[in-house]
Amino acid sequence: MTDSSANLIRKQILDLVAAYYQQAHASRPFVPGQTRLQYAGRVYDERELVAAVEAVLDFWLTAGPRAEAFEQRLAEYIGLRHALAVNSGSSANLVALAALCSHRLERPLQPGDEVITPAVGFPTTVAPIVQNGLVPVFVDCRLGTYNLDPAQLEPALSDRTRALFFAHTLGNPVEMEPVLEFARTHGLYVIEDTCDALGATYDGQMVGTFGDLATLSFYPAHHITTGEGGAVVTDDPLLARIARSVRDWGRDCWCNHDSPPEGACGRRFEWEIPGLDEPYDHRYLFVEIGYNLKLTDIQAAIGLAQLDKLPDFIAARKCNFARLYEGLKPYEEFLILPTWSERADPSWFAFPITVRPGAPFTRRDLTIWLERRNIETRLLFAGNIVRQPGYRHIEHRTVGDLPNSDLVLRSTFFVGVYPGLDDARIAYILQTFADFFHQFADSPTR
Repeated sequence: MTDSSANLIRKQILDLVAAYYQQAHASRPFVPGQTRLQYAGRVYDERELVAAVEAVLDFWLTAGPRAEAFEQRLAEYIGLRHALAVNSGSSANLVALAALCSHRLERPLQPGDEVITPAVGFPTTVAPIVQNGLVPVFVDCRLGTYNLDPAQLEPALSDRTRALFFAHTLGNPVEMEPVLEFARTHGLYVIEDTCDALGATYDGQMVGTFGDLATLSFYPAHHITTGEGGAVVTDDPLLARIARSVRDWGRDCWCNHDSPPEGACGRRFEWEIPGLDEPYDHRYLFVEIGYNLKLTDIQAAIGLAQLDKLPDFIAARKCNFARLYEGLKPYEEFLILPTWSERADPSWFAFPITVRPGAPFTRRDLTIWLERRNIETRLLFAGNIVRQPGYRHIEHRTVGDLPNSDLVLRSTFFVGVYPGLDDARIAYILQTFADFFHQFADSPTR
């Protein structure tokens, strides 16, 4: 078969894929009360399907040219020099934390060191702390933002404190000025978990660019998706090299898909292992305790198509959030609505709601009402993670009794703002809330 024949067949396949999308994947009409309104989901068209199939036709099954292109574009978007694609946001958190434990750093984190982190969050922000023999120190959140309370940082400090690891909850930026001042004063590392916050800014600066490292998730619920996927970003060349090593089995080699036989270093077969009297292949020189956490080229192809749409995705999220906020303000007697810093421009992942203590209904009453009318809800992740069975017995410290985190555990949930929710769907969500609150029009709080 000639190249021209292969190219013709390739074009026919891709044209058919685009046509298949229109027949099999195009959106269906919204029927209020019958159509399930997910809190989040994939938003895509024929471009993602064509990109994925094109990558399959090239049959580059591991990380290759598309993964490298995705990393480059992601770094450019964030405004940092290095982006490292991985297979999930949870893996990104593991890689980022493990990188700070590297013996190649002047001040590596060591077993027994303490890491300040909020009690409200997703478990895989905390899990890498525990997995690396470190001690989480849990601080309370601020109701409304659900981010760590900067006022809790000084009380959390001890002579073993070495780092801060926190999320910008549901796309709402943490108040970075006091956090960074605290970190600088005490010489602490900072990892930003921006898995829910791609595109959010604080003082006009992209979240993820304030700390030593930051992490992202591309799970289908997030701002863009690669299916499973995530990334570690940093402006520090040494941390980038260490993180890449942790991701790639712990090896020192930085070769990419098109490196020459002598390697990207130019002396692949001339490296040394202490105590060995002859050179060693750099591809098998292991300098970190590592994993295999790479993103595939097929996933990266989808990610590249999604990046093209990211500005519109973020704008749609902000618009949906604004409509929900205005529509739910009449019920603030019963609900704590989201708040954010005047210096922040959130890139909303979802719309968090807390049922006020004393309201004449419970969180369960409200979420069951919504769910039975096909509006999907989610709790705010682990709530107070110290109460979760898997984390009750880990070594840790807490600052106070974490009353706000306990309230989140009991009374907070969220609904969606993702771009798949159009005006008609948002209107239905608001009408469903209105119908619920009509029952309590004359009811005083408890």
